[in-house]
Amino acid sequence: MLNIVNPLILLVVVASHGLAQPQGPEATVGALYEVISGPAGQKRDWDKFRSLFVEDAKMRVVVKRQGGPHELRTLTLDDYVNRSGPMLEQRGFFEKQIAAKVERYDGLVQIFSTYEARSKADDEKPMDRGINSIQLVQIGEAWKIVSIVWQAESSGVPVPSTYLPKAGG
Repeated sequence: MLNIVNPLILLVVVASHGLAQPQGPEATVGALYEVISGPAGQKRDWDKFRSLFVEDAKMRVVVKRQGGPHELRTLTLDDYVNRSGPMLEQRGFFEKQIAAKVERYDGLVQIFSTYEARSKADDEKPMDRGINSIQLVQIGEAWKIVSIVWQAESSGVPVPSTYLPKAGG
């Protein structure tokens, strides 16, 4: 007797075992940008957001005060969702990577991901630009984010050309 597998059932089984998750560290970072981005009024998939990170991941923002020292603010994933989520969903927010410098050693990856953020996907100019320093580890077949540290560009502290897209590229 032939054993014929229904392709739809196979797809459901594969997806339920996490094989439909992003493959590779760059894909995980792409999924991160995708899940936080969207138009005003669109709910974000915060469960998917959390699934991209290790359990105790942290997010940190470096704040440069004009004429003052740097400050570091630390957020848990829930802090980020609770503090930034409502604003992202109410105002609209589109963040995308415009350049990346990837360093890898086996199951450890560091990505300097230069980003631009807009309120609307088709805004001509970004409202914000900076660098996300994203650390990932490979756990089994999945790449998970361990931490993100970011700093927005500010007057007098532009993103260095090393971390911007190459001309003509």
